[in-house]
Amino acid sequence: MTKILFTVFLINKSGVAFFSATPAMELKGWIEGDESADEMLSRLITEGSPFFFLPPLHRIPLRVGNVLELVGPSTSAKTQILIQAAISCILPKEWNGVHYGGLGRLVTFLDLDCRFDVSCLAQLLKHRIMEANGLSSKEHREQQLGDLSNCDAKRQSNMFYDEELFAVSMRRFLYVRCYESFEFLTTLKTLHYRLRRESEAHGISVYCLLIDSIGAFHWVDRACRPLLVGGDNRKSLSLLGVSETVVQEVSNLLLLHPMVVIATRTTILGDKSSANEVPWKLENWSATDISCSKNVKSKNQHLSYPEYMPSIWQTFVTHRVVVRATDQNCAINESRGCSIYLLEWLLPPLKSFDKFTVGEAGVVVAL
Repeated sequence: MTKILFTVFLINKSGVAFFSATPAMELKGWIEGDESADEMLSRLITEGSPFFFLPPLHRIPLRVGNVLELVGPSTSAKTQILIQAAISCILPKEWNGVHYGGLGRLVTFLDLDCRFDVSCLAQLLKHRIMEANGLSSKEHREQQLGDLSNCDAKRQSNMFYDEELFAVSMRRFLYVRCYESFEFLTTLKTLHYRLRRESEAHGISVYCLLIDSIGAFHWVDRACRPLLVGGDNRKSLSLLGVSETVVQEVSNLLLLHPMVVIATRTTILGDKSSANEVPWKLENWSATDISCSKNVKSKNQHLSYPEYMPSIWQTFVTHRVVVRATDQNCAINESRGCSIYLLEWLLPPLKSFDKFTVGEAGVVVAL
């Protein structure tokens, strides 16, 4: 029996080319897929199905490939909304017979603002777990402060708070901090390999890419002169070049790892839009995209804040909401209250507004 060999052209890490003779059976095994057609269709249907996030992002279903931008001034609870979206992804749909309503998927959080507090994520995740088990945060604190020397009391407390579920969910949260544009671009260029490695380790894929905040380095880059990257034969890293590279790298990531992108952006003072603004028309949206709301404006939306991001980023965004604080307060108890925030959908445009507060339980819609 004649043994057939195939010659494969390879390049090692040092860039040196060489040839490798591979047996036909080994090459056939490498070409063959690792899933059946039924498994592939089931995976594509699951990944492509829309998902409703918790309020206040519940008006429009988001599916993989969508890019949602949360726009608002500082201290307008944008990061809190990102944390709530992350928790909805990392929590499983069901665990030990208890319904949590999550996706059980990986989340990547790119912190460009460099102010993210992981303890806030841990606290809200614990609250969601206890809430699903019918235990409030107040009752949990009372159990911790009380005498838990009795084994039955300890067992009852652990029943409401599943430490294994908390650990599994936290491991699904991938955190990266970037301090300047070069580091941000490097992270985007290498993120594919990390996501692939994490997906293989956990056996699940990533669903959300969260960026806080996308315009963090805009003004620093604007004040600096364009820098040549790699010599005169390479294009200069200008303000527009940074945005173009960001959009290109995120687009490449979406091709390799289908997911939802949610990015926050801090607005600047002012009440008029700049020339960079891109008009958004309702004709670009199908009836399916706005099916969850019947109150839709029929005219173009005009933003109530100056737009400073380049147009390439504006056209890359598929969904946009604006968040701002109001002058109203919601009383928590006799000693203190909490601010009420207002969220409005600009893309696609909706007439409805959502009021919400941020407290111990996270983001809660105000009635």
